[in-house]
Amino acid sequence: MPKQRVWDLPVRLTHWLLAALIAFSWWSVKYDHIDWHIWSGIAILTLLLFRLMWGVVGSSTARFANFVRGPKHVVRYLRGDWRGIGHSPLGALSILALFLVTVVQVGLGLFNEDDDGLFAGPLANHLSPDTTDKIRDLHEFNFYLLLGLIGLHVAAILYYRLVRGKKLTKPMITGRAATDAAAGEMRPGKWWVALICLAVAFAISRWVVAGAPPF
Repeated sequence: MPKQRVWDLPVRLTHWLLAALIAFSWWSVKYDHIDWHIWSGIAILTLLLFRLMWGVVGSSTARFANFVRGPKHVVRYLRGDWRGIGHSPLGALSILALFLVTVVQVGLGLFNEDDDGLFAGPLANHLSPDTTDKIRDLHEFNFYLLLGLIGLHVAAILYYRLVRGKKLTKPMITGRAATDAAAGEMRPGKWWVALICLAVAFAISRWVVAGAPPF
C-alpha cells in the first residue's frame, strides 16, 4: 500500500513532548526536585491546552470529531470492516482515556502542596490545607492509574507490531504510513492556526501560574 501523510507535525511533537515530560515529572518528584516537577506540570498543561484546541481546528486526523466514535464503529473495527486513517475507533478510546487521566493529573497538581508546605501548585492557595492534603493523595493515586494506561498503550503497540505486523511508532515519528487508498487522505491544518493555538495555550498557562487572578 502507498505511504501518505497521516500525522501532522503538531500532533507528533505534542505526543513525544508529553511522553518526555511525564517521564521527567516522575523523575523530578522521585528525586525531590519539586520545583522542576511543578514547572514540568505547567508545560504539560500548555501541551494539553494546545492539543485540545488543535483537536477542534487542526488537521483531519487530529480532530476529535473525526476519530471519537461510538460502540458501533468499535464493533465494525473489531470485525475488520473499518477503513480510515489516523486513530482507529478502538485506539481512539485509549487516546481519550490517556488524555482525560492526564488532564485530571495536571488539574490535581495545580492545587497540590507537598507535606512540608514548601512547594505548592499555583492554585493551592485557593483551598484549605485539609483539602490540599486530600488532593495530594488523589494526585499520587491518579498517577498510578496513568501509569497503568501508559502500560496498556505500550502493550497495544507491541501487539500490533509483533502479532499483526503493523508499525504504529514509526508513523508517529515520520508522519507517514502505508494506508489503504480507499481510506482517504489527511487534510492538513493551517500552520498559522497552530501558532494561534499555541499562543492561547501559553497565555492560559501564564494566567494559571499567576494564581488565576480574576479579570
